[in-house]
Amino acid sequence: MVLSIGRPYNLNAQLGWVAVLTAADHLPSRAKFLAAGDTALVVEFGDRVEPRLSALVLALARRLEAAAIFGVVETVPTFRSLMVHYDPLRISNAELKQKLAPLLANLPVSERSGRRWRLPACYDASLGLDLAEVAQRTGLSEAEVVERHSGTAFQVYMVGFLPGFAYLGGLPPELELPRRENPRLKVEAGSIAIAMAMSVIYSIESPGGWNILGRTPLRLWDLGRDPAALLSAGDQVSFEPVSLKDYQGLAAKARAGELRLIPQPHSA
Repeated sequence: MVLSIGRPYNLNAQLGWVAVLTAADHLPSRAKFLAAGDTALVVEFGDRVEPRLSALVLALARRLEAAAIFGVVETVPTFRSLMVHYDPLRISNAELKQKLAPLLANLPVSERSGRRWRLPACYDASLGLDLAEVAQRTGLSEAEVVERHSGTAFQVYMVGFLPGFAYLGGLPPELELPRRENPRLKVEAGSIAIAMAMSVIYSIESPGGWNILGRTPLRLWDLGRDPAALLSAGDQVSFEPVSLKDYQGLAAKARAGELRLIPQPHSA
């Protein structure tokens, strides 16, 4: 990993591939409009968590942004749906559905459409509080757990629960475990954890029940940054293992506002 203190570094590794999908590939014609109060409408594409549904969600979000429909306030991508917030004094629910319907046709979808990030991650036992237990429960060594997790190109499916809290899909099946039976009252910001088929990064200190493997020194949520959230739905994330000593140095630089990363956008 090439990482600079006080100046950005670029990520040049190639992650994944780009596929062009159309409406017929995942039947977005069956997308459902679901009411969400009197100021929001949900467009739901399916009932699973998978890259192709997420790609359709993000494609509609981009198309809706380009359409600039009068009265639409904000869009929020989730695992398999797009929530559209609107001003009912400017556009009605029925009018919004009429304008959204044609946008669903022939959605050009890239499964690798976001930015690419390679985040420093320390898997030391002092930070990876559940690493030994995860290794025992999966039948892998601790080194193998780290190798499989850090060797995965994750996709950010959505950001939510907490400000900047990123849900990363693509966890190797051999690392899939349920959440902890006894959640912790305090999980440090930057903690990298796994549960079910996903990995997450805690953006701020909070309670949590995911299995903690390590920690990144980067700030996932920073009100002094625009945008405050480092990651967005559709981004690709992989982890670069660093030593505890290097982590401590990077964390000090991050607290001083001297650690910055520049992602590499995917080529069209």
